[in-house]
Amino acid sequence: MSDALTAPLLPLVVSTEQLDAHRHSERVVIIDVPTQPERYLHAHIPGAYVLDYTLLFNGRAPTPAAAPDDTVIATLLSSLGITTDTHVVAYDDEGGGWASRLLWTLALVGHKHYSLLDGGLHAWRADRRPIETTPSLPTRAHYIIEGRNEDVATNAEALLATPEAFTIWDARSPEEYRGELGQSPRLGHMPDAINVDWRLLFDTDNAYRLRPKDELKALLERYGLTPDRQIVAHCQSHHRSSLAWLVGQYLGYPRLSAYPGAWLEWGSRTDTPITC
Repeated sequence: MSDALTAPLLPLVVSTEQLDAHRHSERVVIIDVPTQPERYLHAHIPGAYVLDYTLLFNGRAPTPAAAPDDTVIATLLSSLGITTDTHVVAYDDEGGGWASRLLWTLALVGHKHYSLLDGGLHAWRADRRPIETTPSLPTRAHYIIEGRNEDVATNAEALLATPEAFTIWDARSPEEYRGELGQSPRLGHMPDAINVDWRLLFDTDNAYRLRPKDELKALLERYGLTPDRQIVAHCQSHHRSSLAWLVGQYLGYPRLSAYPGAWLEWGSRTDTPITC
């Protein structure tokens, strides 16, 4: 494979200007992961393909929030016209959670080239970039998964076996953390988990763009989420924590993974310790 194909075409977090300059590249596939499917039909980036975020979950007990099997993921990526050489740029309309869930899934199956559009559709429209309403239809590709990158995922058994080895980043709301809100049989948080709400990572007054790197770094370090720790991020369904994972990659945290079982699993089991 040539150096041109192995080198990243775009940085991990891209601006609207950078994407606008590269969106016609044959190597780039833009994926829109809308909160509501009908939004794609009202406004999307020209050439973007739509992805139903529910396809990123396996939907099976006891870990419905976990990633699908490799064969399912390979079929999904193929249907979106993605190959192992594709540079995927994902965006959404709600702060980056759903787009980051796609990027985490790509990282899980060893995909090398992917980016998050900073601010997603909010930033694209704020910068007066072109919008279209006609759906774009991908040409089917053939995606081959050669193995999983287990460094990006930590399961419940590992967390239960050696809890002292991990620092837990709970990306849910403070109300969920305190056990006042929730959708699982048991509410609260993991013992010693650190609550940094995912909404603190982006600025709604700046078209949902991520906060500057120095602010993000200071925020995490203020709560004790430092690069030397083995951090595991989670939320209710590994949606919000996907953005937490991506921010960790953006800041260069070498040992930040995600717990894809999330509170959907942890709060439904009877053998998991919980603090309120």
